[in-house]
Amino acid sequence: MDHGTYEIRVRGQVGGRWAQWFDDMTIHVNEETTEGPMTVLTGPVADQAALLGLLQKLYTLGLPLLSVRRKEASEKDAGQT
Repeated sequence: MDHGTYEIRVRGQVGGRWAQWFDDMTIHVNEETTEGPMTVLTGPVADQAALLGLLQKLYTLGLPLLSVRRKEASEKDAGQT
């Protein structure tokens, strides 16, 4: 299966000590939201099983899932925002 790039948003903060648990994902914490901190994880996901594994890790950390989105090729080429 073709690797896809995903953007996963959760309510709360993924601390630095957990970063290695998420392999090649880029982790950005936005503390400027009105509902409190939000973490955005962006990066390659090999397949559906790998995606489920990532979501399970976030669930284990007790972080509520806000959204999961596969990024289109044009978004990947345009750069990260």
